[in-house]
Amino acid sequence: MERIDLPLEQLTLAQKLDLIETLWDDISKDDKALESPGWHVAVLQDRQKALEAGKAQIHDWEEAKERLKRNAS
Repeated sequence: MERIDLPLEQLTLAQKLDLIETLWDDISKDDKALESPGWHVAVLQDRQKALEAGKAQIHDWEEAKERLKRNAS
């Protein structure tokens, strides 16, 4: 596989986040090719417990992305 060099130091944080999102959208098209590591189960269980204990909140993903974009620019 040929390595692709990008001028990352020339990109803004917002551009880098957009690049990450674009890459993830492409990678996740074939979810069968993605295998979660075993530790993900433990993290998800911890987060579920935190939700149930009222120590965490759920936020809409689209709103969260907009908040991240605002804070990055």
